[in-house]
Amino acid sequence: MTTNKDGFLHTEIHHIDIKKFNTIPLIKQFSQTALQAKNIAQAAHIYNKMLADKNCTIILSLAGSLFSAGLKKVVYDLIENNMVDVIISTGAIIVDQDFFEALGFKHYQGTCTANDSDLLKNSIDRIYDVFIDEDELRQCDMAIAHIADQLPPQTYSSREFISHMGKYLQDNPKIRHSVVGICYKKGVPIFVPAFSDSSAGFGLVYHQWDKQNNSHVSIDSVKDFLEFTKIKIASGHTGIFMVGGGVPKNFTQDVTIAAHVLGKKVNMHKYAIQITVADERDGGLSGSTLKEALSWGKVDKGNEQMVFSEATLSFPLIASYAYHSGLWRNRKEKNYNHLLDA
Repeated sequence: MTTNKDGFLHTEIHHIDIKKFNTIPLIKQFSQTALQAKNIAQAAHIYNKMLADKNCTIILSLAGSLFSAGLKKVVYDLIENNMVDVIISTGAIIVDQDFFEALGFKHYQGTCTANDSDLLKNSIDRIYDVFIDEDELRQCDMAIAHIADQLPPQTYSSREFISHMGKYLQDNPKIRHSVVGICYKKGVPIFVPAFSDSSAGFGLVYHQWDKQNNSHVSIDSVKDFLEFTKIKIASGHTGIFMVGGGVPKNFTQDVTIAAHVLGKKVNMHKYAIQITVADERDGGLSGSTLKEALSWGKVDKGNEQMVFSEATLSFPLIASYAYHSGLWRNRKEKNYNHLLDA
């Protein structure tokens, strides 16, 4: 029997608040153990090294169903407290999950055993055990189209367009704790190298279809790469904190090579953490180790740590440890958007 939409969408996802729990005692105990507990502790210590290094630019790479699963506020708090300077992400996290909620919509607890035919009939999308109202996602698509319609018809990097999304939220405040919103306020660049692979893509397809005279907005992924490379060149050291893999991971690591192609002498990423459940044995990027990245000239040795764990478990533990350690109090916002827009 088909359940109506309200029967599916009744229990909202709530976001984890790292300010409400202190994992320092737990991480200290983890450091005396083995397997992934020890790896989590080592990753937490490396993140603290990034925060203590005054010359370090911290780059957060995000992939997977993270914000829809309750991790949005973790990232928000890292940004608010100058614990991250640049974000590289999938489009789904930034648009379908963060911007979507900033418009006033919600993600809901569901079940992976739900009848997907019933979900389809009720216009409900499923990400494992998370439910999303497809009708609300369509409104998110149209919000992107509306933003594009208001901009001068030209080519933008995803970072530039996402900044306009942040301005749109600031001018139309509806909800707190938007990563897009706080990054706009603090000048933290957000790069989405595969921007069209999200609700942004649907909204921009609609925008371009409606502007058939070619007087429309376009996204230039090469401009993304150039802007990100400028940040790498302007930085002293760089530390990368990668949650998941995919395109954001490759984009994040490749920037060292891009700088060398331009004839600029830059260091490899000095610090590196990755949280993943991917396996390295198939040769795929998402599970490739940070030690392997050394062979490419991307990640230096000595301060790198793989954590083979599901992100909703390990990411809040590491973030809480770093927050309550307090080393972020000596960091100032770098506002790389100002550098790129100058």
